[in-house]
Formats: sequence, C-alpha cells, structure tokens
Amino acid sequence: MSRIVGVHAVLPPHRYEQRDIADALVAMGAAGGQGRGVLDRFHAASTVKCRYLALPLEQYAALDGFGAANAAYVDAATRLSEEALRGALARADLAADDVELVVSTSVTGLAVPSVEARLAARCGLSPHVRRVPIFGLGCVAGAAGLARVHDYLEGHPAGVAVLLCVELCSLTVRPGEPSAAGMVASALFGDGAAAVVAVGRDHPAARTAPPGQGPWTVATRSRLYPDTEGLLGWETTDRGFRIVLGPDLPDTVLRHVGPEARDFLAGHDLKPVDVGGWICHPGGPKMLEAVRAGLDLPARALEPSWRSLAKVGNLSSASVLHILRDILDGPLPLAGMPGLMVSMGPGFSSELVLLTW
Repeated sequence: MSRIVGVHAVLPPHRYEQRDIADALVAMGAAGGQGRGVLDRFHAASTVKCRYLALPLEQYAALDGFGAANAAYVDAATRLSEEALRGALARADLAADDVELVVSTSVTGLAVPSVEARLAARCGLSPHVRRVPIFGLGCVAGAAGLARVHDYLEGHPAGVAVLLCVELCSLTVRPGEPSAAGMVASALFGDGAAAVVAVGRDHPAARTAPPGQGPWTVATRSRLYPDTEGLLGWETTDRGFRIVLGPDLPDTVLRHVGPEARDFLAGHDLKPVDVGGWICHPGGPKMLEAVRAGLDLPARALEPSWRSLAKVGNLSSASVLHILRDILDGPLPLAGMPGLMVSMGPGFSSELVLLTW
C-alpha cells in the first residue's frame, strides 16, 4: 500500500457567479442564433453556482486563437501548480528534494517544457526527479494519476511521489462557434489545480500521519469500454480544441461504471454500502445521477461531489483531488472507513482507486 500524506487544492483569483459568466459568453457570441434562453437553460441545468477563472472575464474576448489562449495557459498553469505543490509539501511536512517522482496531468493546454519541469528549480525539486507528464486522459486523469503514483510506490516502498493536476478549462471555450456541446461545457467547467504527496508503506511519514487524515491507497483499476471512443474528447482544429460530448454519456456511465465498481469492490470483500467516503468526479448532474443509480447509492453519498460542482464547477482532472481535500478537511469521521475514488474520461474509460483511513 501507499499513503497520502498531503493534499492541497487551489483556485485562480477571479471568481464569478454563473449569471456573470453567461452574460460575458452571450456578448462573445456563444448563443449564436439560438438565443439567450437556450444558453440560460444549459447554465441552470448545470447546478453550478459560481466558478473561478484563469483570467478576468473581460480578457477572454481578446484571445484570438490557440496561440494566445495557450500562452495564457502556460502562465496561469505554472503559477497555480507552484502554489498547489508547495501547499501539498507543507501539509506533508516534506521537502521538495525528497520527491522522487512527479506525475503531472492536464488536458486544457500544452506546455513544453512541461509544467513540473518549469517548477523544478524554483520549488527545489531534485535535478534527478523522475517526471511523467500525462496529456489526453481528461477528467479521468486525477484518479489515474493517483493510481500511477501508487504503482510507483509499490515498487519503491520508502519513496515519495507527487501527483500534480492543473486544468484551465475556461481557456478552451470557443464562444464564437456555438454548439450544444460547447454550451454544456461553458456551463460546467471551471479552472483549478491540486497536488497530492504520497509515500510508500516503509517511509516514516506513512506511520506518523494521524488516523483518519492520511488515507492509504489499497488498490486501483483501469477500464476502457469498447466502441465508445467518440463519446468524449477533443477535436483539434486550427483554432485549438473543440469539445466532444456525446449525448449517450450518462447512459454509458449507468451501464458500465456501476457494475465495474461493484466488481472491483467485491474483489476486496466489499459492497457499495460498506464505502464510507465517495470521491466521485462531478462530470455534471446527469453523470452524478448515473453513478448514483448504477451503484444504488443514497443521495447523500455523493454530496461532496455535488457541493464541489456547485462551488467551483467541473475542474476536469483536478476535481477529485479538490473533493478529497474537502473530505479530509471536513467533519466526517473517517478512521477505519473504506473510500472509493471514481472518475470517468475519454476513451471512454473509468478509473477506480480504493482507499482506507
């Protein structure tokens, strides 16, 4: 097993109510010929109340192509990632040069050198640190990244590894090219970053974390579902990324993710009713309802995910780490409880991470 010993989640400084974002999008042509009412219905159905954005709202209209948007991504992603990394290390009471591996995930911009490389010298990471930047996993990457950190620490039981997720979804929105998928995305996605510090079972920090605070990662499972590649992802165009959101996504989640999670839990002599902490990616109201129905969960089980969706929107790969941080900082008594991280992404794929406190 490996143990999570520090989680830190950060948000950009620019906070806006959903109505303010809708106003700005309409001014930039996001509603097209369909009218303001259609956009408003998407925003109301999202259940998102407010979001935090990488830039002030008035600056988005000036982003005239992928180059400008990606330059803004590199700048903001580096700043937010540094804050997340430093915060997670402080919570873990570990030094940056203790870190042997950094797994970084993002799907909302491109940085070469990668973000963790840009942070290495300024944060004090070892010049020999192993780096695994991951692009293309989308919303599933937070759970998948934690699973890959766990894989490394299983083979390096005295080691220290970091997962760093940063997503600036607002910089991918294309308001001048309205579509149903684009309007859904404009209603759901927000910006944020998070970092997790984990240690192997033989590291001293694995034994000193207070009960209920540092969950152990017990096992993980990755799954690709056949004939679903077209449901979720990006189309890459001359102007950048265009989102693909298939209408069958909730039904696909309902058919596959619940049975997959049940089978995974059964392999550890557990049932959904035994899980005390659900860390489910808040892909949107229909996705959360599909997970709940597929596992026959009480409504309160996914309350942390619903709260996160309302407060900050869907942060893609960073969302599950924000929810994990919220649970760790909250009043829920966790000692002795199993937890399950559930996330879905392009492929179509799911990632499951079994935790125990």
